[in-house]
Amino acid sequence: MHFLLIYDLAPDYLERRGEFRNDHLKLAWEAQQRGEIVIAGALADPADKAVLLFSGESSDAAERFARADPYVVHGLVTQWHVRPWITVVGQDASTPIRPE
Repeated sequence: MHFLLIYDLAPDYLERRGEFRNDHLKLAWEAQQRGEIVIAGALADPADKAVLLFSGESSDAAERFARADPYVVHGLVTQWHVRPWITVVGQDASTPIRPE
C-alpha cells in the first residue's frame, strides 16, 4: 500500500530549514534506502506543504518518520497527517487497475 505523509509548513519554513535540513535529509534518505519512502519533497509557490510518499503494509513507517523528523520536532511543520493512497495507474501502483 501507499501512504502520503502530508506536512503543513510554518510561514518561516524557508528561513529556518537550513539549521535542520541535513538531519532531515539524512533521516529521509535512510527511510528511502529501507524501502519506506518512495519519493518526497516540498511543494513550491507557495512553499506551504510537503508530501512524502511511503510504501508499506501500514502507516507505521510514515508516522515514525514524522515523530522523529527534525522539521517536526523544531516546529517547522505545524501539522502533519498520514493518508492511505490507493494508487491504481502506473508502474509502481499498489493496486493496478487496467481498462477492459
